[in-house]
Amino acid sequence: MATSQGLVILDRDGVINQDSDNYVKSLSEWHPYPSAIDAIARLTKAGWVVAVATNQSGIARGYLDVTVLESMHRDLIRRVEAAGGKIAMIASCPHGPDDHCSCRKPFPGMFLDIRDALGLDTLQGSWMVGDSLRDLQAGEAVGCYTVLVRTGKGEKTLAAGKGLEDANVFEDLAAFVSWLLNNPSQNYPENHSLQ
Repeated sequence: MATSQGLVILDRDGVINQDSDNYVKSLSEWHPYPSAIDAIARLTKAGWVVAVATNQSGIARGYLDVTVLESMHRDLIRRVEAAGGKIAMIASCPHGPDDHCSCRKPFPGMFLDIRDALGLDTLQGSWMVGDSLRDLQAGEAVGCYTVLVRTGKGEKTLAAGKGLEDANVFEDLAAFVSWLLNNPSQNYPENHSLQ
């Protein structure tokens, strides 16, 4: 059974796979980082539960449809399982920034869906790994510890410097997972940074 202290929630684009300013619109444009797939597998083999929360406004903008998104997520799940890992849930928001939904990060709707689907009372003490400020804000809203990775939009987010006071910075998902698995007795790093 999952506990919030054993849960890592990941953003998708820029954390698990290469991001694109033109949106990831097809399976042929979906390019996961091999180190991220391996990192997810290492987490789950060590007993952590992994979920994904991803804004996918390309659907609202007409760049792709739900069927294409689901094909990418099937490929992600297949790759992770082939590496010996598991993704417990993928939550996605198909709305655009003007739709005023409660699920699009920085709002915490997807996180609450993950909490409920996993049967948790709280997300306090879980981890959120993202490459943008809105990822971190959504995680903080539900009590997650936050990690900014330098991949994807991470460098740009880091350069902007706003709202990152409580965030921990790692080179990529694999670096964070290595730190987490090598520090099992320490719940939260004190602004660990590889800057």
